Amino acid sequence: MPESEYETTAQKKPLGIRFLEWLKKGTLSYKTYQVIVLIVTFLAYAAYHAARKTTSIVKSALDPASSKLGSTAKLWEINYVSQPTTLGDGWAPFDGANGTGLLGEVDLAFLAVYAMGMYFSGHLGDRMNLRIFLTIGMVGTGVFTSLFGAGYWADIHNFYYFLAVQMLAGLFQSTGWPSVVAVVGNWCGKKKRGLIMGIWNAHTSIGNISGSLIAAAMLSYGWGWSFVVPGFVIAFVGLLVFLFLPVNPSSVGADRVEEDESSSPKKSNGEEVGLTEPLLSSSFKGKQEAVGFIEAWKIPGVAPFALCLFFSKLVAYTFLYWLPFYISHTAIDGKYLSSGTAGNLSTLFDVGGVVGGILAGHISDRLNARAITAAGFMYCAIPALYFYRSYGNVSLTMNIVLMLITGMFVNGPYALITTAVSADLGTHSSLKGNSRALATVTAIIDGTGSVGAAIGPLLTGYISATSWSAVFTMLMGAAFVAGLLLTKLVIAEVGAKIAESSRSQGSPSQSSHPVAELDV
Repeated sequence: MPESEYETTAQKKPLGIRFLEWLKKGTLSYKTYQVIVLIVTFLAYAAYHAARKTTSIVKSALDPASSKLGSTAKLWEINYVSQPTTLGDGWAPFDGANGTGLLGEVDLAFLAVYAMGMYFSGHLGDRMNLRIFLTIGMVGTGVFTSLFGAGYWADIHNFYYFLAVQMLAGLFQSTGWPSVVAVVGNWCGKKKRGLIMGIWNAHTSIGNISGSLIAAAMLSYGWGWSFVVPGFVIAFVGLLVFLFLPVNPSSVGADRVEEDESSSPKKSNGEEVGLTEPLLSSSFKGKQEAVGFIEAWKIPGVAPFALCLFFSKLVAYTFLYWLPFYISHTAIDGKYLSSGTAGNLSTLFDVGGVVGGILAGHISDRLNARAITAAGFMYCAIPALYFYRSYGNVSLTMNIVLMLITGMFVNGPYALITTAVSADLGTHSSLKGNSRALATVTAIIDGTGSVGAAIGPLLTGYISATSWSAVFTMLMGAAFVAGLLLTKLVIAEVGAKIAESSRSQGSPSQSSHPVAELDV
């Protein structure tokens, strides 16, 4: 790199990176940058989810469940109450008979704006400095999350205030996912992508867990703190993003020495691969233009995985927003848990989610089959949901075990599709090496999924007032449809495996070739 170009690049480096280089008295290695990217983006999206999770914990304080139910709960202490709900003891306007419906509408408003904002965020993310874009989103999220909690001290009881604040919070939250996936995709190659992103995607569950624990702990000081503290946390992490996040190798003058190109299989005759073409093509050469929204939809595999995620996130987000409420309103071994205890217990669902995300990523890497793995997990989620509803009330131990299993199968495909699959498709070889589609593709897939994430909690708010069994029937149906939507891709992957096996048996020399992924 010419000296003048190096000096220009150095001036563009984030302040935190320059500080680290000053301490080291030299430039950072490519591997060091990768570690920084993984850590900073992990913290960033964990903070997003921690801020997002608070609403589900505070529901029992706002809704007909009495606010005193969570006031004596300590971390991981099991507290029981005589009854799950007391009308009028919550926070108006959510303490009436239609409280669950109003909270469902607040969830819908948040997630609807989040879903719509996701499409625009991906489009903007591919055209802006992702570090600045992500920082603005995180600080904005912190401000409006805190403003929701400010209603506690300002004694605000206007439903439309909470609705408007949540909508604006959802808008800023939509900046997160397309940005972090795009940055990670810029730095991490294809080798073991499913496993690496499965581990990295634990930020979702870690954020949910930390958000649950913080919100539950703060309930004893007033539910407003359950929003303000996570709000300050995400704003602080946003500052770390601004100081330390390198968006891509070229932004910091790092030389990309990776195995991507060698790991991407091609036909022996050098032609473009058809049905067995690899999802990833990492040749970033020449001037690149951002890919349009419609063009991104036409990338093979984007539509079916996006629709699958619609139903997958419908299930996952119903648990995200309603599991603590469900636990506190369900007699376990004949006893009801307090709000704080229910919030703490619900974090085990996300513990199972961490295991599921890592397992799904590892299996998909070993099989080289994303669709088979995602569909398999969705089908396994159906009996898991049935058993949790039917036998989760037998004892606390049974509830915990079944919750862990359910979390594993529900969050496994959700994590896989939103990370490895999105990164695969965002750098699909049909784009001819153009890396500037990653945020757009990620936004399309997760944005479509977020529409389902908005519908699930809304329907649950109304259906649960009549029957929780009906809610679980809805969730099992959604899991089944999610699996069905990947049927064509599963058949194609199975066919590719059979064809590859036949070629390997017929020509031993081909056995050394990497397993080709599907052009889904």
